[in-house]
Amino acid sequence: MWRDRDFRRLWVGQTASQLGEQSGQVILPLIAVLALDAGPGQLGVLRAVEQAPILLLSLFAGAWVDRRRARTVMVSADLARAVALAALPAAYLLGVLGVPALLVVAFAVGALSVFFDVAYQASLVRLVRRDQLIRGNSALEGSRSAARIGGPALGGALVTLLSAPVAAVAGAFFFLLSFFSIRRIRRDESMPDRSGLRPPPVRRQIREGLQLVVGNSSLRAVGIASALFQFSFAAVMTVYLLFLPRGLHLSGADVGLALAATGPGAVVGSLLAARLPGRFGHGVVLVSSAVAADGALLCVPALHGSGTGTLVALMAVNFVFGTFSQLVNVTVMAVRQAVTPVRMQGRVVATINFAGMGLTPLGSLLGGLLAGQWGLRTGLLVTAVALALSPLYMAFSPLARLGKELPRG
Repeated sequence: MWRDRDFRRLWVGQTASQLGEQSGQVILPLIAVLALDAGPGQLGVLRAVEQAPILLLSLFAGAWVDRRRARTVMVSADLARAVALAALPAAYLLGVLGVPALLVVAFAVGALSVFFDVAYQASLVRLVRRDQLIRGNSALEGSRSAARIGGPALGGALVTLLSAPVAAVAGAFFFLLSFFSIRRIRRDESMPDRSGLRPPPVRRQIREGLQLVVGNSSLRAVGIASALFQFSFAAVMTVYLLFLPRGLHLSGADVGLALAATGPGAVVGSLLAARLPGRFGHGVVLVSSAVAADGALLCVPALHGSGTGTLVALMAVNFVFGTFSQLVNVTVMAVRQAVTPVRMQGRVVATINFAGMGLTPLGSLLGGLLAGQWGLRTGLLVTAVALALSPLYMAFSPLARLGKELPRG
């Protein structure tokens, strides 16, 4: 696939876009804190505004992408995000930058990122052959994982070197790099012929996406497994982030080091995803990898103390979790793309994202409640056990019966 110029252009563009998005998630809060002296409440609002578009716009973004060429959506989102971020240092130098303006930019960048993320996943199916989906997803998700490792660190370093508002220019640079790379893709996308036909209403298209996910056994299983995982994982992480500093008395640097081990694991998982499903079968890989990933977190409540051994054990747990959870993620993505008609790719991506992410606030609330009522260690153990709901469901779903070849819709 790396001999395919158009795929390389998509990969470079998606990687640059992810770097811009991940570094921006550090730069924008630091602008609020360092340049605007924002308080904890304002910072919380900023984070919520950044994340709100996932719930508010995912379903609409899916319908929007399916009505247009994914390449057009991606380059438009890149250009608009670059302009939005570039406006921040200009406003700061002119003395007109405040928290309200920062909230507007944060929401705009978050909303445009929702459209880009839906579009790049839909574009792969329109760009490569069916038998290349696993390898293509492995490459794209590998770079996405690498961006999650390097993006926040890069954002923090740029703020230190350039000052917070000026560092926003770096995010704009990455989005422009993505814009120019994706714009150079020459292959025509395989889109359904709608010449002479008026596009159906967006509400109807959203309903069609929901009906397809509910009516297709494989897509329904992916949606339910994703929802179970996201709900339980949100609960786990709420307790986990309290348990590390308060239960194990780790320093902030140690907490960051332990969590950072997830990133390299995810890169390894992306590489394994290019090989293992075709050798052992997609169903076997999905269920066994989910069990391994979720089982690794069960080791955390057994840890005590803040010594080197504890830190090494946490890093090992997070590395294993990152490896196998990414293996599940890439394999599920390929299955979903394979059974979904090309004209419905955007809506199915958005519907499953909406179903999965929609339960995360409830999971976070549950995690906080359990930690407060039962204590950090018990709460972490209970929520980690709850992660088993997703692989348990997959084991009895059509996903477990998938063979070495990708299914057809």
